[in-house]
Amino acid sequence: MSVPQGRRSSTFTRLLRHGFTDPSGAERLLDADALTAVRSDPLLLDALGATADPDLALLGLVRLVEAQPGPTARQELLDTLITAKPLRDRLLGVLGASEALADHLARHSGDWQALVTYEPSDLHPGVVEFEQGLAAATDPVSLRVAYRRCLLSIAARDVCGTTDIAETAAELADLATATLRAALAMARTAAPADAALCRLAVIAMGKCGGHELNYVSDVDVIFVGEAVEGAAGADEGKAIQAATRLASHMMRICSETTVEGTIWPVDANLRPEGRNGPLVRTLSSHLAYYQRWAKTWEFQALLKARPVAGDPELGAAYVEAVSPLVWQAAERENFVPDVQKMRRRVVENIPAGEVERELKLGPGGLRDVEFAVQLLQLVHGRSDASLRSGTTLDALAALADGGYVGRVDAVQLDDAYRFLRTLEHRIQLYRLRRTHLVPESEADLRRIGRSMGMRTEPLTDLSRAWKRHTSVVRRLHEKLFYRPLLDAVAQLAPGETRLSTEAARERLVALGYADPSAALRHLEALASGVSRKAAIQRTLLPVLLGWFADSADPDAGLLNFRKVSDALGKTPWYLRLLRDEGAAAENLARVLSAGRLAPDLLMRAPEAVALLGDDQGLRPREHAQLEQEVMAAVGRADGGEQAVVAARGVRRRELFRTAAADIIASYGTEDTPAVADQGALVDQVGGAVSDLTAATLAGTLRAVVRDGWGDTLPTRFAVIAMGRFGGHELGYGSDADVLFVHEPREGVSDHEATQAANKVVAEMRRLLAIPSADPPLLIDADLRPEGKSGPLVRTLKSYEAYYRRWSLVWESQALLRAQPVAGDAELGRAFIDLVDPLRYPAEGLGDDAIREIRRLKARMESERMPRGADPTLHTKLGRGGLSDVEWTVQLLQLRHGWAEPGLRTTRTREALAAACAAGLLPAEDAATLDEAWVLATRVRNAVMLVRGRAGDTFPSDGRELGAVGRYLGYDPGHVGDMLDDYRRTTRRARAVAEEHFYGAAT
Repeated sequence: MSVPQGRRSSTFTRLLRHGFTDPSGAERLLDADALTAVRSDPLLLDALGATADPDLALLGLVRLVEAQPGPTARQELLDTLITAKPLRDRLLGVLGASEALADHLARHSGDWQALVTYEPSDLHPGVVEFEQGLAAATDPVSLRVAYRRCLLSIAARDVCGTTDIAETAAELADLATATLRAALAMARTAAPADAALCRLAVIAMGKCGGHELNYVSDVDVIFVGEAVEGAAGADEGKAIQAATRLASHMMRICSETTVEGTIWPVDANLRPEGRNGPLVRTLSSHLAYYQRWAKTWEFQALLKARPVAGDPELGAAYVEAVSPLVWQAAERENFVPDVQKMRRRVVENIPAGEVERELKLGPGGLRDVEFAVQLLQLVHGRSDASLRSGTTLDALAALADGGYVGRVDAVQLDDAYRFLRTLEHRIQLYRLRRTHLVPESEADLRRIGRSMGMRTEPLTDLSRAWKRHTSVVRRLHEKLFYRPLLDAVAQLAPGETRLSTEAARERLVALGYADPSAALRHLEALASGVSRKAAIQRTLLPVLLGWFADSADPDAGLLNFRKVSDALGKTPWYLRLLRDEGAAAENLARVLSAGRLAPDLLMRAPEAVALLGDDQGLRPREHAQLEQEVMAAVGRADGGEQAVVAARGVRRRELFRTAAADIIASYGTEDTPAVADQGALVDQVGGAVSDLTAATLAGTLRAVVRDGWGDTLPTRFAVIAMGRFGGHELGYGSDADVLFVHEPREGVSDHEATQAANKVVAEMRRLLAIPSADPPLLIDADLRPEGKSGPLVRTLKSYEAYYRRWSLVWESQALLRAQPVAGDAELGRAFIDLVDPLRYPAEGLGDDAIREIRRLKARMESERMPRGADPTLHTKLGRGGLSDVEWTVQLLQLRHGWAEPGLRTTRTREALAAACAAGLLPAEDAATLDEAWVLATRVRNAVMLVRGRAGDTFPSDGRELGAVGRYLGYDPGHVGDMLDDYRRTTRRARAVAEEHFYGAAT
């Protein structure tokens, strides 16, 4: 038939506008005789344009119309298509999404009638309705036809949006249940003798068992058989043989290919021993296997077990019998690591070329959601029956309601899982083939995107949405599936996840809590009630109790946790952080139970808890970053006092960061062993505290200058660090030893400059000495020329004059650690240039100077050792302590620094290593001194962390001494070994010091 050119051009344009990709082909189909009666109806074109693939829908419609048995049937279809919008939407929606169902309709042209109307009960049909739809099937071929007819109705509801993905998956599982029952009935009819001998129950597993089946998927089953009581000639062996024949026949009916294709494979490989085990077992045989031989993954699979066909009583008995085993599986040794390894193996076995397109098994795919949910269920479902659902989305909702998964995380996972399942369904629906690979062709992706409501840019929008949801799944999978809290909860003994009052008291005593009554009050305050906060606390506390008990003072840890929780419990991120973010909960437990300093710092700024959940949160910050933040805080403050408060706030947080990192590295966690390199820990703490002190002084100096003089002080001013400060070796309780130097600016008199410099020093000391809850930062300037009797600040020329005329050898020794840390950098370098000849004298020290240093050292030991102190345990002045090591190293620096550049450092360990490299110390002696210095420094840091105040000797209190021991790596009950080891190490160091400091000249 000839079509006018104008009409053809108009139709071509309309077809393009309605989403046809082959307008010319569509025009030819519309002109076919089959559509004569409806081709000019605008409703048809609009309806076709609303489908996923208008070209495919039009082709399927033409085939269906042409397949009608006569003119009357054809007219009935066309009339209904135009007059009944529900049918039009359903029929064309299916034809535009599924080539396979279009083929079915072309073969069985009357099946379109199934889509004409739905009764209210048909909107969400169940097993009974599907059984009615399959009732007329009498053989495998007719069963396949009836199955596809039912599948047609499910697909129509799906593509038209009448059902969501969860309802569609449940309908597919119900259709599978009805099909298994029909197939079993056929098998029983074919073998009545076998049917009379046995009871057979079919247990659905996997997605069918979980009521979340795909369009095309293996249907996983397990068979349970028993003899029929009283059946003539029946015994257990014959009954199992009969049941096996019935089960095998049922599987063939569903799985074999006929002229109508297949339904789906029935897979029984999840049975005990897999494909090598008997197809059918008795209930007792199943239980014997699970109790003795089953692997972890088998219990995970049983989580979805559901009786679907055959003997209902036997099926129910099976589920009832295996259910306790499922919910005890998490108590198996290495349960959580085993499940995690299995998930990793699945990913590793994906072909490299398919990983990025693998929707089910790939990273960020469906299996990531399912494994994470199942692992959480198995760990927490032991004590919470509300979690025991075989359906992924229902279980996820229950986990969120119970506080095991954050609400936001649960919503994101739910959205992502629904998207990925919908994408999987649309891919499979096209040709009804079992695949989980996202197609690569643009035509396929366009059809899928349009079927999911993406009409403007289907390819771009689909790709973007897929990547977004995959990224969300992967992130949350890692967060939930691998978080340490899971393994810790799984390792709790049965019943410990929900403790009765008496059981809790007994466990607290057994764990080492000295005051179980107080601990119970804390537990009740934290976990009582029905709030979400209480629910999450109930999940956390059984694990935290064990971590607190791993410290020397569990009671303090629990009390501190309650204080932090009271301060932050209403903050939405706090409990979510502990539950979800890596090792945050265990890190917090270690910090809160290790002593007083870190908890005290945390109580004054509880929001610092967030540092414990950040991978980079415990890394020391660079000096430049610290100074920049302090300067910015000072710049925003009104007045000097507010500026110092702001600087102290930064210092408080950073001290907590440093202390927490030190504690966690020293104690270790269940996933990360304690750091073995104790020297590295000492260097990290010393560097971090020294940098923080320098930044605080720089900020205070900036505030003082700004308040008194604006932008420019009349004199250039620098702060020189001395002692352990200059050596980057400050401990948590160290004072800041400093010198102050200034140099008048051009045109400023010496008197004015000196007056300004003294005001700066006085104001800095005043501001830093203002009483505060923060740890004090005391400035000690006693190492200045003339000591306490000399002026606090001098000009560079005054220092030069003094050192030229009056300098004593001890001052040269003190200057070995001089290092500029704040103020005018150029002036600081000038000061260092001035003192270098003093601390590294040409040709070294003379004999008189060496004797003087030795005399001073001996005098210090005799006069400054506290009365009653044990000289073998005093870390600073005691035998082999810090003083012995440092004076030995400093004597080598004074004598050889002029010739050995490596000795020109303010840091003790660096100088010690340089002396060894230069041959001034045997390697063994250098190692002995280094070990003693590191150990003594660690003890001083430990005392400050444990007691909250500085000390140079081991605590006398038993709990505090035990806490120091835990910090140093000693197990409970081994403080005696700790003290013996300290004495042994320092005794060897003393011998080395006596040889190299008091011995013959070297």
